[in-house]
Amino acid sequence: MRTPHALLATAAALVAAVVTPPAHAATAAPASGAYYVQSAVTGFNAADSGGAVVQHPPRGNEDRQQWNLRAAGSSYVLESTDTPGSCLGRAGDQARTVACASADAAWEIGPVGDDRYTLKVPGGERYLTVAPQPPGAGYPDQLAVGTSGTLAAWYLTPVAPATSPMPAPDKRTLDQVTFLTAHNAYANGVDGGFAPPFVNFFPNQTRGINQQLTDGVRGFMLDIHQTPDGAILCHNSCTLVSRPVALWVDVQRMVDFLKSHPDQLVTVFMEDYVDPSVLRSELARVNGLSDVLYRPDRTGVRQNGWPRVADLIAANQRLLIFTDHSRSADEAAGLTRDSFGVMYQREWTVENYWSMGSGIGTSDWTCTSRWGDIPLTHTEPAFRPLFVMNHFRDVTMGVTAQSDNTKLADRAQRFCQPAARKKPNFLAVDRYDLGNPGSAVANLNTYTYP
Repeated sequence: MRTPHALLATAAALVAAVVTPPAHAATAAPASGAYYVQSAVTGFNAADSGGAVVQHPPRGNEDRQQWNLRAAGSSYVLESTDTPGSCLGRAGDQARTVACASADAAWEIGPVGDDRYTLKVPGGERYLTVAPQPPGAGYPDQLAVGTSGTLAAWYLTPVAPATSPMPAPDKRTLDQVTFLTAHNAYANGVDGGFAPPFVNFFPNQTRGINQQLTDGVRGFMLDIHQTPDGAILCHNSCTLVSRPVALWVDVQRMVDFLKSHPDQLVTVFMEDYVDPSVLRSELARVNGLSDVLYRPDRTGVRQNGWPRVADLIAANQRLLIFTDHSRSADEAAGLTRDSFGVMYQREWTVENYWSMGSGIGTSDWTCTSRWGDIPLTHTEPAFRPLFVMNHFRDVTMGVTAQSDNTKLADRAQRFCQPAARKKPNFLAVDRYDLGNPGSAVANLNTYTYP
């Protein structure tokens, strides 16, 4: 199970009808339509909270976060989709909702590069901004009107973005593809024990790794713990676990599968609690690992973007392994995991917070970052991190997983995709055999997100 982390991501989504903007600003603002106003720093969205405009985690259409952008004379207004006539505006140095006809509702919208904009008070140098960070504290919810700078940069994320058809199989890049991913794939009760007896009653999956591969699972989340026997797959700890499985055993299964299926790719995500030297020794036991291991750090991905899937297949670079461990901790220990081919996940991916709530009852579809200092919207000039979308609960209950998995595509498209401003590349679920999550994967693989 993923452990909680500070949250910092946001929701996003956008455009609908097209309206002609003012002539002098024809290229300054995006087309009129429904948007999320999303901080480029925190990834959170501007939301109407009883008249105050605050930044909230992205929550689709459930939290008064959607605004209709339209021209108003030589400026623009952003009208709440929930309260017609009420617009994102200001009162003094605070962002507030005001009557759309008020002068305090008008904004000049200007591009600042990388699909980012400023919202400036007409005739002045005051901007909609995230309030400055107090020493030792997070950014406050209340949005402000203040000076320009990094905190005054915003994404205008369409609620209904225009998408493009998926490229032909030989043209699509890795970051355009979505893969079915098994959360706690090892915790299946088939391959061996994974937890103390009581926890074994709630397996995250009910089919072994070999069957998961046969069924089309291509992403595998594995928890590894250090014991005298090496790196072992266990939930929380390996105490009182009968018949535990070693990491190398499951990785060997994947390598063997790839050898017999030369057109397939597999990705491993490790929740990693072992010393780097132990992990290196365990992976050294896997026959043929080096033949199929993919090293994005050695192939110019950061400078050129992700390669085509067809090129990875042709080069036989078809197994990608990530760790959630800290690079800085490994550097202090004198051995980094990427020196033997294990990539640091925070350098190559973004990932939403792991839990949708308890095993029963209502669910929380908010999409926020698992890592507080890396918003889901994080991109680099030539590189878009892969997006790992978690869609599961604290405790796995069959009936709940069945229901949740039928809603996977809806949550991905309406909540998490706009929150990250990118398409999920890995859809991680419990009980992938229930609710047909494969249909969500197939749907996402029909288009690319702009």
